Amino acid sequence: MESHSVSGNGVVAIGVKNGDAELWASHNSMMLEPLSSNDTEVFDIIVQEKRRQRRGLELIASENFASCAVLEALGSCMNNKYSEGYPGLRYYGGNEYVDMLERLCQKRALQLYGLDPQAWGINVQPYSGSPANFAVYTALVEPHGRIMGLDLPDGGHLTHGFMTDKKKISATSIFFESMPYKVDPVTGLINYDRLQENARLFHPKLIIAGISCYSRNLDYARMRSIADENGAILMADMAHISGLVAAGVVPSPFPHCHVVTTTTHKTLRGCRAGLIFYRKGVRSVDAKTGKETMYNLESLINQAVFPGLQGGPHNHAIAGVAVALKQAMTPEFKMYQQQVVKNCQSLAARLSHHGYNIVTGGSDNHLLLVDLRTVDTDGSRAEKVLEMVSIACNKNTCPGDKSALRPSGLRLGSPALTSRGLMEQDFKVIADFIHRGIQLTLEVQAAAGGKAATIKEFKEKLADTNFVPKLADLRDAVEAFAETFPLPGMPVL
Repeated sequence: MESHSVSGNGVVAIGVKNGDAELWASHNSMMLEPLSSNDTEVFDIIVQEKRRQRRGLELIASENFASCAVLEALGSCMNNKYSEGYPGLRYYGGNEYVDMLERLCQKRALQLYGLDPQAWGINVQPYSGSPANFAVYTALVEPHGRIMGLDLPDGGHLTHGFMTDKKKISATSIFFESMPYKVDPVTGLINYDRLQENARLFHPKLIIAGISCYSRNLDYARMRSIADENGAILMADMAHISGLVAAGVVPSPFPHCHVVTTTTHKTLRGCRAGLIFYRKGVRSVDAKTGKETMYNLESLINQAVFPGLQGGPHNHAIAGVAVALKQAMTPEFKMYQQQVVKNCQSLAARLSHHGYNIVTGGSDNHLLLVDLRTVDTDGSRAEKVLEMVSIACNKNTCPGDKSALRPSGLRLGSPALTSRGLMEQDFKVIADFIHRGIQLTLEVQAAAGGKAATIKEFKEKLADTNFVPKLADLRDAVEAFAETFPLPGMPVL
């Protein structure tokens, strides 16, 4: 006989045996219970990470602090909905508000960058920047077709086709044939003349104008002329600088490029996702016949994203992106981006004052690269010491490096700490902390047997009683300084 049990919240559970009523009530309670009591292990880990972020100095150039509103959208009920397909063309029902959200996100993205909807389209479904880039290659470059991107050791990104003499590292280099372009090993600046020469020999289908650790503005006009000369598509990957582009503090790739991709969580300060912009409308007009040739990018790119490479979009992320895009259209955001550049230049100047070599001599954007070869150490050792004193940055190759496993440099960025309200004078203080950390690195390195000592030997020496108090003193100073600035986001998590 079928039973009817009343759960703890008054809902009748048909078919539940009387003995299971208590369990069903417990289930309903579990679905409403906050993380703090439902899963104390995960909660405690997140709280500890929040504490680390508050007490530390985040100088990783690809990181930022999302606003409270962005995080609220990210943690919303939009996470629950499946919506394979595009607005008005879904494979599931119940997508009225998902369609509304995605169209709003598209509208805001085009508006932010001043793009005519008749001339540009956008796909807001990529899960992140790497999938966005791979979707473009899949759409526009045939398998084993040729691409050219800035080499990873010279400031490019893995997804721009990185490979070594022995191994194809990125999936991009596995499925497509890649040839890198390089920077001048002395100046650290992109050698556009060599790019042009090599493009004439390689005949790429697509050229990537994008950076991951290059501190100068790109010459998009020159790169477009090289692309046109070879009948190639010019794709900008503005993942690192999309917020700076939106605020007009660095040159925009849109006037010169056919396709533009970006992440949304770096200088744009949204949640983790990706965007693909593509040209629409008339591509060219025959001078003799007047016949128009139209762009054919929209359907190819949309099909590559879904169903080619992805399933259902992350609607909660699209919600977070939409919020970030609205925030990016404010005067406050423009002021923030201007300060990002000022802070980065202040950091570079102060480190130069301490005698460090800044690759390219400075920065036009949000990041800089410190070459530690002149002080006879490397990025791996310095990164480890700085991490131990609550300064987060990342080791990075410098022009001329022979091995990515022993990179010579440190990449430093200003977006995250600028979001916490730090100004130029504060970044001078940070430069002094970094200098103290690198000097301590040299002490530990000497005690471990010099630069020839292995990283393992270096880390073991860090635990020496001679260095533990010095590390603690610097860490205490860094954390006391960092805690004087607010941390954006949710109050607890």
